[in-house]
Amino acid sequence: MAEAVFRHLTSPSSLTTSTNLNLSTIDSCGTGAYHVSSAPDPRTTSTLIDHGITTYRHAARKIRPEDFRDFDYILVMDRENLADVEALRRRMKVTGEGEAYERARVRLFGDFGGTVGEEVGDPYYGARDGFEVAYEQMVRFSRGLIESIAQGGTS
Repeated sequence: MAEAVFRHLTSPSSLTTSTNLNLSTIDSCGTGAYHVSSAPDPRTTSTLIDHGITTYRHAARKIRPEDFRDFDYILVMDRENLADVEALRRRMKVTGEGEAYERARVRLFGDFGGTVGEEVGDPYYGARDGFEVAYEQMVRFSRGLIESIAQGGTS
């Protein structure tokens, strides 16, 4: 959902002409391999459609070491994901792979939503209203990230 919302909000039709984000790649992944190659949960898709995001297509994948090299930011939804991603980076450093993979800044996505440390509750095991709450968070966090990038921040 986060990827779909961010893509939507950074599309040329959504940005003002004065906003130049210089984005090249937007992607999403998980820290576990639970749903690799699966499409988003139908409740995610229906929530996105309810908000006018109708073209999102995605197949789940697990985070890879190359992601630390290929992306400027790796944004996680909660502290458990943050610990998992930081542990992966530490393992890469121990094996000698780390230096080439220092590019990405790892942050909680919620840090961009107005409350530092805000986490996204996983709506998967709940009712559909949890997906609406997650959607609202994704919009708020995405707007905060867009503003931060546009101002040259996000360190």
